[in-house]
Amino acid sequence: MEPLKLPPIDYGALLPMLILFGAACLGILLEVILPRRARNAAQLGLALLAVVAALVAVILERGTRTVTIGGAVAVDGPTLFLQGAILVLGGVSLLLIGERTIERGGAFVSQAAVTVGSQKDVQQAGGQPGATEVYPLTSFALGGMLLFVSANDLLTMFVALEVFSLPLYLLCALARRRRLLSQEAALKYFLLGSYASAFFLFGVAFIYGFSGGIQLDVVHEAVANPQRSSVLLYAGLGLLTIGLLFKAALAPFHVWTPDVYQGAPTPVTAFMAACTKVAAFGALLRVLYVAFEGVRWDFQPILGVIAVLTMFVGAVLAVTQTDLKRLLAYSSIANAGYLLVGVLALNEEGLSSTMFYLVAYGFSVLAAFAVISLVRDADGEATHLSRWAGIGRKSPLLAGVFTFILLAFAGIPVTSGFMSKFAVFGAAIEGGQTWLVIFGVITSMLLAFPYLRVVVLMWLSEPGETTPAVSIPGYLTSAVLGLGVLVTLALGVAPDPLLELTRDAAQFVR
Repeated sequence: MEPLKLPPIDYGALLPMLILFGAACLGILLEVILPRRARNAAQLGLALLAVVAALVAVILERGTRTVTIGGAVAVDGPTLFLQGAILVLGGVSLLLIGERTIERGGAFVSQAAVTVGSQKDVQQAGGQPGATEVYPLTSFALGGMLLFVSANDLLTMFVALEVFSLPLYLLCALARRRRLLSQEAALKYFLLGSYASAFFLFGVAFIYGFSGGIQLDVVHEAVANPQRSSVLLYAGLGLLTIGLLFKAALAPFHVWTPDVYQGAPTPVTAFMAACTKVAAFGALLRVLYVAFEGVRWDFQPILGVIAVLTMFVGAVLAVTQTDLKRLLAYSSIANAGYLLVGVLALNEEGLSSTMFYLVAYGFSVLAAFAVISLVRDADGEATHLSRWAGIGRKSPLLAGVFTFILLAFAGIPVTSGFMSKFAVFGAAIEGGQTWLVIFGVITSMLLAFPYLRVVVLMWLSEPGETTPAVSIPGYLTSAVLGLGVLVTLALGVAPDPLLELTRDAAQFVR
């Protein structure tokens, strides 16, 4: 009997993922070893150090084009760019998480509860001293996202999907001030995510039946030279796409998004809005551009209808929202539709513009949720729109930052939002998808209304008795706000460096 031969492994290409998974495992050990008072600083430092080390590893791999572990993982331009984006946005998210993880109050108890109330009050609010498991969970999620965007076979992609999804389900349940709402959101996310994972796995089975393999290049060859019934191909593609569309929050698989965004702790919501979207669209780009390019004329119209439906659902329902986190959830849904317009260009410009959009939107949405986390009262964050009346009179600087971010979401010139939409719409026109651009422009005008309504409410309304206080941001939150505003402005004024970087990276390896 011949000895089992292991496939060659390029550990340099896998180093960013190994660093994060190793740091997550070490973080679990620290939870057991360290005293409670020392855990928060140690865990935050370890998580940030792991992210920085992984980012350095990604930068050192720049220019690499390889397939390793027997074809399971591909490292190429899009992989490295998307991994870098996930790490940068994940690092910024960790700063926001670190600001809210209080040593005495546990994970995600509001700073006001700790500074104003006593230790007993914090315990009654649901806080548990030393509840710093959020850091290893975040590191596991980031590692899974890195694997997700680099997966070169469908089974590896499914494993990566579960690796980053399971920590997110737990993270959504960690809000201590509104435990029932948070746990309800986590349960909904878990149940619907389980169904989406099942669809994805059934799709893998159908694709294996069609192509005889699960590697993306094998599927590509089978699509180009079909030997079996095309029913297996289209059934598999449809089921695979459902799983990916769920993670990207595209209609009609978006229904989890508003409840989860509202119920999850705000730093976790920011992390999901920025990083999960990069991971989901990274995998969708690889599947459509590498494996199923040969049937583009079949899936392009169907996904085009989904893009239009997503844009309209996000824009129209955002108008009706009275809670800021739910408003940003529907805004995220609409932005997923704009991203899908770029994906459906199915050309190099579509790939590069989509990657540009993901980075620009990620920084803006992190800044938006950082602002929301600062407006609070004795009951926690005040997210109802009526509570924001007159905030501009109480805190002009914070209201000015939020106004700038909302204008970026609306696509006003001199912001990254305008350049992002301009890039994806231009790529779609070049790819012959002008009809999608028309619907994109219409929904962009509709979506501007809820943003401008918030701006008017903050600046032109008188503060009332119920207008909450605005917390003074700590160093970490200030860093998130400053970085978000700076990048949003820089990408609106001088987007060329990042656009050139995305163009250089816009080529998959097969």
